[in-house]
Amino acid sequence: MKTDTVTLDETDLGLVHALQIDGRAPFRLIGEALGVSENTAARRYRRLRAAGTLRVVGGLNGSRLGYHAWTVRLRCTPDAATAIAGALAARTDTSYVHLLSGGTEISCSVQTPTADESEALLLHKLPRTGRITDVSAHLLLDSHALPNSWAGPARLGPEQAALLARPPVDRARDAGAVRISLEPPDRPLLDLLARDGRASHAELAAATGWSESTVRRRLAVLRGAGVLTFLVDVAPAALGFRTEARLWMSVRPSRLAATAAALAGHPEVSLVAHTTGPTNLLAAVNCRDSPDLARYLTTRVAALDAIRSIETAPVVRTVKRAGTLLPFDRSSR
Repeated sequence: MKTDTVTLDETDLGLVHALQIDGRAPFRLIGEALGVSENTAARRYRRLRAAGTLRVVGGLNGSRLGYHAWTVRLRCTPDAATAIAGALAARTDTSYVHLLSGGTEISCSVQTPTADESEALLLHKLPRTGRITDVSAHLLLDSHALPNSWAGPARLGPEQAALLARPPVDRARDAGAVRISLEPPDRPLLDLLARDGRASHAELAAATGWSESTVRRRLAVLRGAGVLTFLVDVAPAALGFRTEARLWMSVRPSRLAATAAALAGHPEVSLVAHTTGPTNLLAAVNCRDSPDLARYLTTRVAALDAIRSIETAPVVRTVKRAGTLLPFDRSSR
């Protein structure tokens, strides 16, 4: 989809924050929070979505389903990078596909439902070409910050945000007291939400063949369990953060959790996760410009003395952000 250049004003920025709080909040509530009419809120969203600047997408929280989350790094020859990144972005099980480091490296996120699927992905399904010079895959073991909680879009005050806040996720499911699983009939529902997280109940009913009341109940179950999440898909540059980077860090194991928690508290950071591999901590950072990134690395990050080494890879181009659906567990087919 072509992205037009759009400058966001304060109402637009407030809209982004409102949708980060609840991607399916009614425009009536969004307008109330922003101090504008329902029609104005809806019109602003439609304009930004048509321009390719902003959209809401539905995605699955694989951790709630026992899925495996990976970050994959591929190094390749410069002439092949764009085509390989495009092939990865076209897959339904990838998200956050970036060209890094002068266009000779690609990173992407992948989630798979089983260990067998992970092996198949890593050994057989990645693009196979002699122009890929190196591949490494890092299993994400735990996360301390995720893109849907990044502080970058924050514009609304506490009272405004409270108008849009949703009930907390049912934590009983964390302990395995309640098990939620996906069934084949969920696929058309989730496929449509991956394309348009704000699709109406009528549109979802038409896609699934369910009644609107059934659609509402299923959405409530999946959202309440934390399985289905709604993400704001917006380029950080549209919010004024024009320099992105991925940090791969080696951290003293005894201080890993504390270091991850400290990074997660930085407003520049949209992702922090423990990983396997030669490094054990991954972070995604968003800065205003290159000097801002330099200041961040030499002050905030440098102050974390448990970090033994760090590799910084600037994002040259983003091929895909959110908007992914995971493959269904084969046992449910």
